[in-house]
Amino acid sequence: MRVVSGDLGGRKLVTPDGSDTRPTSDRVREAMFNSLFSLDAIEGARVLDAFAGSGALGIEALSRGALHATFVETGRNALAALRENIETLQLGAQGRVVPGDALAHLERTAAAGEVYDLVLLDPPYGFDQWDELLAAVPVGARVVIESDREVIVPDSWEVHRRKRYGGTVVTLATASAQGETP
Repeated sequence: MRVVSGDLGGRKLVTPDGSDTRPTSDRVREAMFNSLFSLDAIEGARVLDAFAGSGALGIEALSRGALHATFVETGRNALAALRENIETLQLGAQGRVVPGDALAHLERTAAAGEVYDLVLLDPPYGFDQWDELLAAVPVGARVVIESDREVIVPDSWEVHRRKRYGGTVVTLATASAQGETP
């Protein structure tokens, strides 16, 4: 696996050992980030890479001009790969690794008033807490949802794009408060 484009384009990423992590293919990442670029959602953004795995999504955002990325991950092997990628690519000043649960992190940071401009959600396939997770996303954030099925977003959210890539469905949306239209 490699960084697709930007300042770090072509650099190799290590992936976690084991089968607990499902890396996003280069093709899907390229399409996803090209769409985000067209929405002007990357440059200068504060990014949350929830369910970070190797960190490929957040690292791609940093490579393409994001200001900072927070990587949240629970898996021991994934955390080791993530830390290695951040160190190898010298992203320590731009990236923060938070071991722990993505939903709990979003709820905790929302309560503290921390804001993310871009939220990357790529939980394990079969994840079933989408309603709670989406409710915790900061209002106004651009959101990328990657899943094995179409995820229903709140009616108040603006959906920019939804596309299937083989067994992966990617939805790009902007989070709005319930009852608020973008």
